[in-house]
Amino acid sequence: MERLSMQGISKAFGGIAALRGATFSARAGEVHALMGENGAGKSTLMKILSGAYHHDGGDIRIDGTPVGIHTPQDAISRGVSVIYQEFSLARHLTVAENILLDRLGRQRLIDHRALEMRAAELLAEMGFPEIDPRGTVGDLPVAFQQVVEICKALSRECSILVLDEPTAVLTTYEAEKLFALVGRLRARGVCIIYISHRLDEVFALCDRVTVLKDGATVGTWPVAELDHERLTNLMIGRELSDFFPSREAQIGPIILELNQLMLAPGAPALDLAVRRGEVLGIGGLVGAGRTEVLRAIFGADPIADGKILLRGQPFRPHNPGDAVRAGIGLVPEDRKQQGVLLDLPILTNALMTPVNPHLWRLGLLRDRRERKAVRNLSQSLRLKAASLDVEAGTLSGGNQQKVALMKWLVSGCEVLLLDEPTRGVDVGAKVEIYRVINELAAQGTAVVMVSSEMLELIGMCDRVLVMHAGAIAGELAGASLTEENIIELAMGREHVH
Repeated sequence: MERLSMQGISKAFGGIAALRGATFSARAGEVHALMGENGAGKSTLMKILSGAYHHDGGDIRIDGTPVGIHTPQDAISRGVSVIYQEFSLARHLTVAENILLDRLGRQRLIDHRALEMRAAELLAEMGFPEIDPRGTVGDLPVAFQQVVEICKALSRECSILVLDEPTAVLTTYEAEKLFALVGRLRARGVCIIYISHRLDEVFALCDRVTVLKDGATVGTWPVAELDHERLTNLMIGRELSDFFPSREAQIGPIILELNQLMLAPGAPALDLAVRRGEVLGIGGLVGAGRTEVLRAIFGADPIADGKILLRGQPFRPHNPGDAVRAGIGLVPEDRKQQGVLLDLPILTNALMTPVNPHLWRLGLLRDRRERKAVRNLSQSLRLKAASLDVEAGTLSGGNQQKVALMKWLVSGCEVLLLDEPTRGVDVGAKVEIYRVINELAAQGTAVVMVSSEMLELIGMCDRVLVMHAGAIAGELAGASLTEENIIELAMGREHVH
């Protein structure tokens, strides 16, 4: 049965069309993927469904009945719930209070015991009896917070559940628990709209997929009729074989070395060297210590013992400012919290390094020259924005990641550390980021890239160091750089082929 139908949906912002007669329909009891590049219109379409935006034209029907959705409350009352990447939980309240928040506002006297019993029933029903309904939500792991969000939606008897990049911050184990939960919801007849840039998840989990491009619907297909290459081509009009731009590596002398570096007392000693013009990958499972290595090099975390050599000279950064002044840049994993200032314009973000070449000696910006430099850079990155003066927070995830990269391209750093540079980024933006990484390497920049995507490591890196339990388990290059060998080393097995 068709649970949701959105026909001819249009929406414009300031005269710029975000949706151009888009159509989308999903059935009860199916997991329906909504795919497209950043800026294709996915978020706008779902915000119209959730009542956050009001559409300019078109028709929405739920269970065959036309509905008017003007506010989030309208959507909730019609059984629509959206779980965004940034959860809308009251962190200081208990799990039970969050799940049944709607009831709190309607009751003068609250029966906490009854509340906790109902929350416990919902959690057990969803396969998570280990979550204590009396615990404070802010103390829970991210994966459990997501479960609380879903249980809150189910307490409202939602029949349409939108999951927006639900595994972006989950470990592999946590993601598997989420997939099992999605399976149970599907069996109950819930219509699940699944938004993700991870193609493997779409093929493993979803029944059908709808692709948007430039605000219009390309089409809808059963997932079983597509493969990775066909789906990629539908989204970006580019073959999968074109994903990783070719690069003629001109690798120079060593610029950065770690000698017996210990990140904490008693931790494994690490040895690492990266050369000018080289792209060095760091692989391994979440929690293996990859991010900690980058943070230590950047001066964000203290070092217990060992040496760092930069250009052959001892280097011990006490803070990130020391690293930046020495020519080291870092694009962190969490761009929203650490990489981009969301409430400031693109231009300001792009110029926020202490070694900005567009500053006069007194720290004043050379407005005309800086704007031209950033405009040229934004064109090179194919940044999608109305102007350099719009706030970075208004951009899509992929374009925010480009802004996070921009300041280091402006500053001309010699060593660039990238932590999950394409996480939450669509396939089209990935190709553009890969191209920029290759151009930096061609200019002699040493790039150290942490990634959980094995194809990314294989396609982009000259060498890959694989970490396990805080230690470097092995190095892979050439014919030995395969998915199988990365997995073997990441799991702590020494045998590679």
